[in-house]
Amino acid sequence: MIAQNIKKYRKKKSISQDKLSKLAGVTYNTIIKIESGATLNPRVDTLRLIANGLGVTVDSLLNGK
Repeated sequence: MIAQNIKKYRKKKSISQDKLSKLAGVTYNTIIKIESGATLNPRVDTLRLIANGLGVTVDSLLNGK
């Protein structure tokens, strides 16, 4: 669910995984692992950084709303 929501918001903003990693201040590898489902339960801090990079709330990433 989190992986799909991150991908959805990233695509909506038309940014690449690499660009998101830079905006969020996390490694490119972290984005790839989360989006691919290799990391099923990312840390809250990581989700917060990704949410900020996407301009959405952590709740949006968790619930897709």
